[in-house]
Amino acid sequence: MASPAQQLPPGWIAQWNEPAQRYLFIDTTSGHSQWEPPAAQSPAMENAPSGSPPPSQHHAKRRQYAAGQTQAYYGAESIADPSYPAPGMQQAQTPSSGSQLFTPGLVAENQFQSQQTQAAAAGQGTYYGQQPDPEYINGPAYGQPPQPAYGQPVADLAGQFGQMGIGGQKQLQLYTTNLFTSPPDPRELHRPPPEIRLPPGSSISQSPFANADPSYQRSTLNAIPTSSSLLAKSKIPLALVITPYRSLKEGEEQVPLVSDTIIARCRRCRTYINPYVQFIDGGNRWRCCMCGMSNEVPQLFDWDQTRNQPGDRWARAELNHSVVEFVAPTEYMVRPPQPAVYVFLIDVSHGAVQCGMVATATRTILENLDRIPDEDERTKVAIICYDTSLYFFSISPGSTDSAMLVVSDIDDVFLPKPTDLLVNLAESKQSLEALLGRVNDMFQENTIIGSALGPALQAGYKLMSPIGGKIIVLSASMPSVGAGILKNREDPKILGTSKACESGLLQAASPFYKTFAIDCSRAQVSVDMFLFSAAYQDVATLACLPHYTSGQTYYYPAFNAARTEDAIKFAHEFGQVMAMPVMLEAVMRVRASRGLRMASFHGNFFVRSTDLLAMPAVPQDQSYAIEIQIEEAITTPFVVLQTAVLHTTCYGERRIRVITLALPTTTSLSEVFASADQIALATLFANKAVERSLTHMLEDNREPLFPKAGAGASAQLSIGDNLKILPSLFSVYSKTSAFDKAGTIGENGVVMPPALPLTSERLERHGLFIIEDAQTIFLWIGRDAVPQLMLDVFNLPSYDVLRGGKTTLPVLDNPFSQRVNAIIQKTREMRRGVYYPHVYVVKEDGEPPLRLWALSALIQDRADVLPSYQQFISSLKDKVNAATGGY
Repeated sequence: MASPAQQLPPGWIAQWNEPAQRYLFIDTTSGHSQWEPPAAQSPAMENAPSGSPPPSQHHAKRRQYAAGQTQAYYGAESIADPSYPAPGMQQAQTPSSGSQLFTPGLVAENQFQSQQTQAAAAGQGTYYGQQPDPEYINGPAYGQPPQPAYGQPVADLAGQFGQMGIGGQKQLQLYTTNLFTSPPDPRELHRPPPEIRLPPGSSISQSPFANADPSYQRSTLNAIPTSSSLLAKSKIPLALVITPYRSLKEGEEQVPLVSDTIIARCRRCRTYINPYVQFIDGGNRWRCCMCGMSNEVPQLFDWDQTRNQPGDRWARAELNHSVVEFVAPTEYMVRPPQPAVYVFLIDVSHGAVQCGMVATATRTILENLDRIPDEDERTKVAIICYDTSLYFFSISPGSTDSAMLVVSDIDDVFLPKPTDLLVNLAESKQSLEALLGRVNDMFQENTIIGSALGPALQAGYKLMSPIGGKIIVLSASMPSVGAGILKNREDPKILGTSKACESGLLQAASPFYKTFAIDCSRAQVSVDMFLFSAAYQDVATLACLPHYTSGQTYYYPAFNAARTEDAIKFAHEFGQVMAMPVMLEAVMRVRASRGLRMASFHGNFFVRSTDLLAMPAVPQDQSYAIEIQIEEAITTPFVVLQTAVLHTTCYGERRIRVITLALPTTTSLSEVFASADQIALATLFANKAVERSLTHMLEDNREPLFPKAGAGASAQLSIGDNLKILPSLFSVYSKTSAFDKAGTIGENGVVMPPALPLTSERLERHGLFIIEDAQTIFLWIGRDAVPQLMLDVFNLPSYDVLRGGKTTLPVLDNPFSQRVNAIIQKTREMRRGVYYPHVYVVKEDGEPPLRLWALSALIQDRADVLPSYQQFISSLKDKVNAATGGY
């Protein structure tokens, strides 16, 4: 009788599975396989001895490994025990020797095909993809090959499928909460997103870092609908929130770096190799997890270039980590990596000097020169001052002298000197320090009122456009002369009337700043704006420049450095911006599995093509939201979304940061609701609401949020437990804290007070409370506060002599003062980014505008024209009932 292998087409092998007592037929080219029916075996199978393995098969074009390399590649245990395959690899005997190579997926196929047979019998449909045994999830330690699970009874697997969805994974359960009986809890803001339950074996790695951490990339849905109709039925948008360059807190691991410049990418869709691909053809090829294309594994993928010896494939960072950086080879460079360049444009007009901005800014630059990224000592710096003229400074390296060059012709801006205006920071540090110490004195008596901001921007652009970098603008008055001139559009006579259109004031008044921004983006120049004007400054128009160049806008209304709070806030934030590492000359693209398309983009960047985002500089902790469309039915058990950012570090190295997120698919509407990430949704809608406010009235802008806030809610407003904070986020949210036994130092640092419900019912007339909204910290104090409390915190004898408003709390020699100050400092540190919240003292019977500002954050209360939380929920119920016909 002929053996099974002799009856198979070329390229197929037959492998005997002892527990199942049948053969598994495997196509070694494509990786597809199928079981021989257990009961009605073919004649070729009838005489097969129990436990006998199939005959060896010949494989053409297979990369051969030396014995030592094979041992290093698969591990000593793998060679000693041929039945012990490496993760994601299937066994295939070679004709040349008794040793074994491994082809991806045999363990998965053995296990999965058994599951698939049971699922088909139960009417659950066919599932395609690599599926190892569920025990692998809690199996061997990370980095070790899993033990095969051939012995698991098929009957056991059938029972598991009763709790599994399209991908074979257990579905998320939807638990509901009634919004009327469950007031918002601020602690929900720190709740992790719904669990991502991928089908078993989706990843070839058992690393706990194989899927993206939500701090880098998170989806509004952690279970993707298989069709656009199902997504539309849920009324929940599908989108990604991406923070590609987030800062790291103490104790957090650095992003793994692949430094050997061996980069494996799909030939068709250009996806980077990641933990969700499959290795086929004895490990010589890999199948793309997005488009299914078969690709060659690079020859040096299994070679350790540092030690010049065979390496361990399964230890490579890109196969174990969802966030990884590659050192880019020369083919990823149009030019050598640029150095970091900083050009400071400082407004020195009369108003800027008098409010103390010039003195504070120059002192902050001076104090932070050593913090500017310059490890490779290539960083360049220039300082340009301006009022209605431009003031350049020629600095000779190695000297402490500098010369000021004045350009009064602002209609045709030119550089007064070809060299020594943009200087090397390390070589010219002493000259820069001397200059910064004199700038405020130079213009102390300046009486010129006016601003040539546009020409100053053009000068900075001419100076740095051959290289690229950051322009940091410090402006205390509205541009009044030269290019980019702006006029006061605010008319007090029409405010509060039908003629007053907020959206008109929020649109750019001049095309100069957007046009100039496009030129900057093309030249890899990013712009940050620090705005200080006490009068109208048209922030909406000026903010176009940072928006399209991936910069940021910082606004300090009525800034006065004589107020310690103003000076400290600006100096802290400005210093953090200078010291912050940035990605330079970056481009970002998001790729997704077949059937998904990136539809719209929200954030600070310029869309260069349909899906390529140009970012001259990517600061830390800046986020971007991207909406996704389902273009065709998804038939795979999970989808993959991958973000790639090609950039130059501020230390002069070209790199590619890759962030990979895998999400299961589902046909269950309840699982869609159960998987919704309320924080990602709130972030998306915040971005969209800001953009919509540029073209619509603010009241009209609030209206579309009602149906979104009620997404997934029944007519009785029972909503998924994972979405219960969403309505309050759409209303307004904050965090309120009471001083219990907080402020002391515990095992994990400062002990923070517990969060309280956002209602004034919790404010006691004798107490002191914090109300914090990430932008401002309010210290609310009741009118019956005892004298000892006033003395311990404010060093004042009584409540009556306390003044409300912006303040800096004294640090007094008593435990309670130290605890309060520790909580405020910890609150500032907890927020990512450079922002430094002001502290305002709010007296219970103090100034009405200040009280309204603080108490409006208590969203469960009614404030002026704003509804209370219960009123908001009632309105939301009416909207939902109207949309559902009352059912």
